[in-house]
Amino acid sequence: MKDSVNIFWFRRDLRYFDNHGFFQALNDNRPVIPLFIFDTDILNDLSDKYDKRVNFIYHKLNYLNTVFQGHKSSILIKKGKPVDVFSELIQQYEVKNVFANRDYEPYAIKRDQEIEELLASHDINLKTYKDQVIFEKDEVTKANGEPYSIYTPYSRTWKRKFSEKHVQKHPSEDFLTNLYQKKYNFPFLEDVGFKPSWNHYPDEEPQEDLIKNYHLYRNFPAKDATSRIGIHLRFGTVSIRQMIKLGRKLNETWLNELIWREFYMMILYQHPYVVNQEFKPAYRWIPWRQSEEEFKRWQEGQTGFPMVDAGMRQLNETGYMHNRVRMITASFLVKHLLIDWRWGEAYFAEKLLDYELASNNGNWQWAAGSGCDAAPYFRVFNPTTQVHKFDPDKEYISKWLKEYGTSAYPKRIVSHKEARERALQTYKDALQTGG
Repeated sequence: MKDSVNIFWFRRDLRYFDNHGFFQALNDNRPVIPLFIFDTDILNDLSDKYDKRVNFIYHKLNYLNTVFQGHKSSILIKKGKPVDVFSELIQQYEVKNVFANRDYEPYAIKRDQEIEELLASHDINLKTYKDQVIFEKDEVTKANGEPYSIYTPYSRTWKRKFSEKHVQKHPSEDFLTNLYQKKYNFPFLEDVGFKPSWNHYPDEEPQEDLIKNYHLYRNFPAKDATSRIGIHLRFGTVSIRQMIKLGRKLNETWLNELIWREFYMMILYQHPYVVNQEFKPAYRWIPWRQSEEEFKRWQEGQTGFPMVDAGMRQLNETGYMHNRVRMITASFLVKHLLIDWRWGEAYFAEKLLDYELASNNGNWQWAAGSGCDAAPYFRVFNPTTQVHKFDPDKEYISKWLKEYGTSAYPKRIVSHKEARERALQTYKDALQTGG
């Protein structure tokens, strides 16, 4: 006779505490199998078998497993296509419900629809919950119900609609005795097709003093003055409710950054075409230069512009780049080199530990001028001025460019003045054509 169980499917919520869907599963009167699937539809696109993000996920799953073992349980880890994994599990168990937290990316929506159809054909419910955002989908809209495309009015409505009920905790950690009591084998990372790579991941709990002073120092890349919380938000190892509480208590500027994250998630959900198309149609006419050689120099931090090069080398070495420098490097690729923002976005997606489709896409389109609430096309960052403003003592540059100031440092790939004029003319002509 099959055991009667519920399943909680961990995805972007790798924590046992204050986990909405997990809490609901643990309170549904059946033992809960905690499940994680290494999705081959995603993993097969990763060429680096030492991928730091896969290592991060594996590390967090190992921690979850240790916690669950303290309750005579463990996490079931599978590798494959989710639809195949669930087809197998519903043969092994009498599954009543599958619980999960909602995801808003196009692939995730399609995947969940397939799973829901499979489960329904076996009279099994897929129950999903809001967990990684405070407001989702169309919960923050204009008075007429249309989605916002400008951040500032969106954020005003977000703050007006917010109440303490939105950060009410879901204490899943208090009900772990309701886990299915079976010890599953925990795989080696090599079993998943990847290899261990050490990396120093940022702390899950940002320091309160750092958040309090965030608005003062966040633009200076030499200072350790940003929370580095992105990777934990991406994989749900922290609770967004707890982070919002911190922001409201300590710093409005930091809170606004969390709201930007939700704004871009809403944009992606409402306008999924932005994954590979410009939000503003007129910008689809820009004739990108697509120089492979110049793109390679940008990737390697060999452009001759110190702030750009320092940022790219920091990214390549650590999987992280300071937020201000992300804007500078993105603007440089798109405006100075006239290389398609999609190329840069794909490179960041490959390298960033905290890569998240909605924010990455939104920020690259912001730099290109093609996105919602984007920088105007005639705004072209001067990389040299940016150094004077935000790294005047060259601390950041010196850290990442060991050859800076010597003959070994490369000459500039373009003239700022000429590149700026070329970008302005190219954009102007394209917008007249497409407008």
